[in-house]
Amino acid sequence: MKFLAEINVMPQKEILDPQGKAVRIGLQNLDIHQVADVRIGKHIQLQIEASSEAEANEIVTNACKKLLANLIMEEFDFVLKAI
Repeated sequence: MKFLAEINVMPQKEILDPQGKAVRIGLQNLDIHQVADVRIGKHIQLQIEASSEAEANEIVTNACKKLLANLIMEEFDFVLKAI
């Protein structure tokens, strides 16, 4: 079976996000003052071959923990879809 994993990796809420802060300041400089906060992260898509959804879930979790997210500073979540 083939699956598509849509993964979001974001800085933990306790961690400062200098890139997000720079974007918020840039928006203010463009007279867009309604934005209270900006957090910048990564969106990753993986196509996976697995025998079951549980196996695909385990593959994605391992990929995130071992490579795609720095668990000291980032958190991740994902949605898995059969394709």
